[in-house]
Amino acid sequence: MTTQPQPIRVLVVEDDPVAADAHVMYVGRVPGFVAVGKAHTGAEARRLLDRTPVDLLLLDLHLPDVHGLQFARSLRAAGHQADVIAVTSARDLTVVREGVSLGVVQYVLKPFTFATLRDRLVRYAEFHAAVGEASGQDEVDRALASLRAPSPAALPKGLSAPTLERVTVALRDSGEGLTATGLAEVVGISRITARRYLEHLVDAGRAARAPQYGTVGRPELQYRWVRGEVGR
Repeated sequence: MTTQPQPIRVLVVEDDPVAADAHVMYVGRVPGFVAVGKAHTGAEARRLLDRTPVDLLLLDLHLPDVHGLQFARSLRAAGHQADVIAVTSARDLTVVREGVSLGVVQYVLKPFTFATLRDRLVRYAEFHAAVGEASGQDEVDRALASLRAPSPAALPKGLSAPTLERVTVALRDSGEGLTATGLAEVVGISRITARRYLEHLVDAGRAARAPQYGTVGRPELQYRWVRGEVGR
């Protein structure tokens, strides 16, 4: 009998009640994650953490009673080891650097879509699942790379980050994979455009392709997401 892995327990800390409810709903829609509670202040979050096991904080940095990084620092001092995905509208890279030393593994800039948060959570899940002793530098690099989102600046001319995100999510969720024609129908782009994005993912080591046989005429290429590879 196969033992099912325990879901990653997430505490949503967000002062806006509407946003907090949305974030709880988003977390609940991602397989392998469960929202164990929500808090609107740092004090409320601390009380929940003291009585509820939590693996990951979805933490707004601008709380009414404390800055999110100060809150994260106080948690570390108290022995809480939960990782943090910071949610903020600020774009100060000094804050980003400071957060790294406090267990902030990802930043999500407001406003964001469900697809954006899902991508960050899926990447975190792979990082979270990496346990035991690494066999070498490559395995350490793969574990850390799983947290990194694709860089828009590195995209070839004509490709956009928002469309790449939609393509990535569609391919990752497809299970058996997709052809360029199938992806075009799912995402709402042309077959030629879909092929360009798929080939970009192949070049980046995040997808693999193989001929799909069994149809009349020339076989079409089937693309599938490569789980566990760099950039996941």
